[in-house]
Amino acid sequence: MDDDTGPVLYAEEGASWWPLLWGPVFAVVGVGVELLTGPVSVLFWSLVAFGLLIPTALWVQGRQRLYSVRLTPAALREGREVLRMSDVAAVDGVEPRSGATVLGTGWNVPKGTTAVPIRLADGTVVLGWARDPDALRDALHRLLTRA
Repeated sequence: MDDDTGPVLYAEEGASWWPLLWGPVFAVVGVGVELLTGPVSVLFWSLVAFGLLIPTALWVQGRQRLYSVRLTPAALREGREVLRMSDVAAVDGVEPRSGATVLGTGWNVPKGTTAVPIRLADGTVVLGWARDPDALRDALHRLLTRA
């Protein structure tokens, strides 16, 4: 299903790209230490920078896929799972239930996020999540009351 129809009403990135600087910064520090203590191995530190850059890029890309949140008028995307807005009944006054399904194909809400209980049209309650749960809840409420 395509959830990119219409404007983005709420979004959170799963991760930013700044951790890609970890490897090169570590290599620059290594070169600096070697400058103070003796001959510098530029090839070695270049390989270290590149060697740390690749797994970090994979980590960031994975976090962006699994932990991003995007709300459009058509759908709420939590990680890799998409919930059609036509299936959502309410977000106000919904209490989280024990054993409620967590959106995004995970067992728990991701670390650093807070659950946002959502009642579906069939009466079941699922748990969305966001770093700013009040902002997501408000965006969902505005979208539901407008429809």
